[in-house]
Amino acid sequence: MNTAERHTLIAQAVRNAGSATVLELAELTGASEMTIRRDLDALAAQGALERFRGGARTLLLRGEEPPFALRAREAVDAKRRIAAGISALIADGETVLLDSGTTCLELARLLRERPVTVMPLSLPAVHVFGDTPGPATLLVPGGQPRATEGALTGPLVLASISALRFDTAVLGCCGLSAADGLTAYDLDDATVKKAAMAAARRTIVAADSGKLGRTAFAHVGPARLLHTLVTDTAAPADEITALETAGTTVTTV
Repeated sequence: MNTAERHTLIAQAVRNAGSATVLELAELTGASEMTIRRDLDALAAQGALERFRGGARTLLLRGEEPPFALRAREAVDAKRRIAAGISALIADGETVLLDSGTTCLELARLLRERPVTVMPLSLPAVHVFGDTPGPATLLVPGGQPRATEGALTGPLVLASISALRFDTAVLGCCGLSAADGLTAYDLDDATVKKAAMAAARRTIVAADSGKLGRTAFAHVGPARLLHTLVTDTAAPADEITALETAGTTVTTV
């Protein structure tokens, strides 16, 4: 188990249990207590948990979004497969509105090498296109970045979206179910996603299996408005069937 895998396991254990001791985490990971203490210090610095003497506790309230730095290390292989699956659905020459989030960031790395026009809705994705220019054409929206997340929100990004029409909007999500549709943790983020759906000919949702069947705080739209969902093979079969019944095409990778 490498450091990134251990950090992910520790953060998930603390989040699920509410708190954990150094000894419990050492037994869980097989690492020494000294290593676990260093891990907890690093995770606390990222805002993933709160340290206390002899252990750590979660900082997240029920239904709260985990920090971007932590989510970026979760289900990495699945997110990369999902990104590749979505890239295959996008034709050369398309105009693409690319949402924030860790899976969409993986897609940005693929679209950078494609002859497409992309407007990313997060600073991390903008940097992907700007740091190593490729054949893709970059459009940079306005907006105010959310702290630690980099997702662009506010009236400037909404004005940028409403001024254009896209072939495809690729959205991430915090929760997706046939019953409650697409949901997000943040109200401003939900407003941006709604505008993205309205500005595009089709909407593709990128969601790993852990997002399916879950409902977050802010409603974005019903499942019937989603053209395609790309998820991983661990997605619950009953939820896939329900989404397909609602009219969403589901692709598993």
